[in-house]
Amino acid sequence: MNRTWRRNALNYIMLALTAVCAFLTVSVLFVILGFLVFNGFKSLDWNFFTKLPLSPGETGGGMANAIVGSGITILIAVVIGVPVGFLGGIYLAEFGGKTFPIFVRYTADLLNGVPSIVIGIFAWTVLVVPMRTFSAWAGGFALALIMIPIGLRSTEHFLRSIPNSLREGSFALGANRWRTVVKVIVPAASQGILTGMILGVARIAGETAPLLFTSLNNQFWANKLSEPIATLPVLIYTHAMSAYDDWHRQAWAAGLVLLGLVLIANIAARLVLARGASVQRG
Repeated sequence: MNRTWRRNALNYIMLALTAVCAFLTVSVLFVILGFLVFNGFKSLDWNFFTKLPLSPGETGGGMANAIVGSGITILIAVVIGVPVGFLGGIYLAEFGGKTFPIFVRYTADLLNGVPSIVIGIFAWTVLVVPMRTFSAWAGGFALALIMIPIGLRSTEHFLRSIPNSLREGSFALGANRWRTVVKVIVPAASQGILTGMILGVARIAGETAPLLFTSLNNQFWANKLSEPIATLPVLIYTHAMSAYDDWHRQAWAAGLVLLGLVLIANIAARLVLARGASVQRG
């Protein structure tokens, strides 16, 4: 009886501790989100989305160039990072041997853990210094380096989750290895692969440190991709560090917009993954 009582008491205590920890975690998250929504929503207006930043000390303006600039740098990162990560994941899952894939996986995991500021310094050395200018190309390249290991590992994971019976059935019908991968395996894992890519985009959307070394900033519209370009994370940093109240207001608004974009990306990833699971059950 005493042993049973002690076990039940310990069970209730641990359940209570885990519930308290979960509540604290969720509470901190909601406090941060609530603070951001409260300060950012009241600072949003039409000018924020349509006008350029004004000179320091002036009231008003917006971040239209930064919104467009973030979209451009993320698009460049997607164009570079998605194919590399996707094809690399296919190689690891379907064509790799035993030794080299281990090295690639270790390198990808290591790259995924490298601080983003180090990646920014690398991109600055490789592109900014030879080009002698900050640019959208350099910013997109730095973000692509962050996105590649995410896409590579997620692609490999979802391809390996496909049952071998599908591969064997395709081989039995006379298809070769590449045709099996392209026509059978990749379509079967497409929902998961797309989810991983979307989460990779959400991961790079808020990166600031690499952009400080690569795309820098621009108070005006960038006429070419080989010029410095404004982005939301960098403007949030510069405006929040300034001594002007109006810039602080716009930094809160930009933070809310950036949070909204990341939230949309995560919701899209959940919907894609849920849709794929429902299709498989059907």
